[in-house]
Amino acid sequence: MIEIKNISKSFGNNKVIDDVSFVFEQGKTNLIIGESGSGKTTIMKLMVGLHEVDSGEVLYDGLNFPALDVKEKQEIRKKIGMLFQGGALFDSQTLEENIQFPLDMFTTMTKAEKSDRVNFCLEKVQLSGKNKLYPGELSGGMKKRAALARAIANNPQYLFCDEPNSGLDPKTSIVIDNLIQSLTHEFNITTIVITHDMNSVVEIGQKILYIYKGKHWWTGNSQDILKTTNPELVDFVFASGFMKEVFNAVKNR
Repeated sequence: MIEIKNISKSFGNNKVIDDVSFVFEQGKTNLIIGESGSGKTTIMKLMVGLHEVDSGEVLYDGLNFPALDVKEKQEIRKKIGMLFQGGALFDSQTLEENIQFPLDMFTTMTKAEKSDRVNFCLEKVQLSGKNKLYPGELSGGMKKRAALARAIANNPQYLFCDEPNSGLDPKTSIVIDNLIQSLTHEFNITTIVITHDMNSVVEIGQKILYIYKGKHWWTGNSQDILKTTNPELVDFVFASGFMKEVFNAVKNR
């Protein structure tokens, strides 16, 4: 579990995050949604220590991350997996080498153990046997799956996914969503997903934080959002007629 308590962050005179609190639950897909510039990515960066909070707490199973020393923060980071928006695979390395990278950094596994773990992770994302391929030989969806395999390589307790469906077609996006959700449940991970994809919200939004102008504006799940009367959230969700049709279809399932 990760809890943020009354966190705030300003850059100069611009207050980007304003007194936000939320609990990201273990074993669930926790989504952060909001318009571009609302502060979603800043919250994630505050949670992993890429930015320092001006005030408030970021609690990893009760430990206040900003207050820890360098060594203690490193121990927390060993338990974090990251799926970046662009995948961020190393183009000069094979998939096997990419997935092994965090194992080389953070573990004392033997070569054989690392190989077994790489194969296990590739199997989990439906890329068995693709060990020797390079990122340039993969489709966009395969790259995201490979990046997800690397994110889970070190058996993380916490998984951060930044716009995992960015640049993917709807069918491939569903594959990625299903993989994130199944891995979250199977390994009881605290998963945080930043997304603009309303299909993801409907399909895997077990707990949703809606950020509006840096503030915690609404909390609910995928069913609650279909019935919301929050005016800013309604405007955000139904920004296009197409999304209104999607949500009406889900309601009538």
